[in-house]
Amino acid sequence: MPPKVKFQKEEIIRAAFEVARKSGIGAVTAREVAAELNVSPRPIFTYYETMDQLRRDVYEMAKDQYRIYVERGLAEEIPFLGVGHQYIRFAREEPELYKLLFLTKPDGAVGGAMDILAHSQNLVRESIMRIYHMDAHMADCYFRDLWLIAFSFATLVVTDDCMYTDEQMSAIFSEVSLSICKAYKEIPGLAEGKYDRDAIFRELVRH
Repeated sequence: MPPKVKFQKEEIIRAAFEVARKSGIGAVTAREVAAELNVSPRPIFTYYETMDQLRRDVYEMAKDQYRIYVERGLAEEIPFLGVGHQYIRFAREEPELYKLLFLTKPDGAVGGAMDILAHSQNLVRESIMRIYHMDAHMADCYFRDLWLIAFSFATLVVTDDCMYTDEQMSAIFSEVSLSICKAYKEIPGLAEGKYDRDAIFRELVRH
């Protein structure tokens, strides 16, 4: 009779997640995960044929962890700005998970930054539409533009190269958010790319 498997699949995923959290997705090997569980690597291969399969599950768990931060942001007084703040907080508190989700090139185990952009849009779209009175397309464009700002700040934070304080980042984020929202509301066709750029710039620089 074969020996009874001591660990359930969820426990193996959790152990692999903790390895990735501490040392990065590259450290998720059979030996390191087994060491986290304090067992031999054999139980891992009861559930997984390859380590890439386990890394894909770690990636999904990292997305779930990121979702917690997004939901905290949505609960703040100004939900969309809250999401931006929590995004940067995620980079600061979970740097290896941030690198996995946002700074790792897509392969068999991960989806990359643009995959998470789409994932994030799905999480916040309804809130943006309701609060800012936008249709779905405009809400997605608005989120995309602000996400690029948050991505820049968070990447500076996670690479330990950010010269801005939290207050400065929040102020810049608010300025850009207000500017983009005002532009989408006041320039017909902007979100669809159907506007006279040159005419608008000429009018702006007249004053």
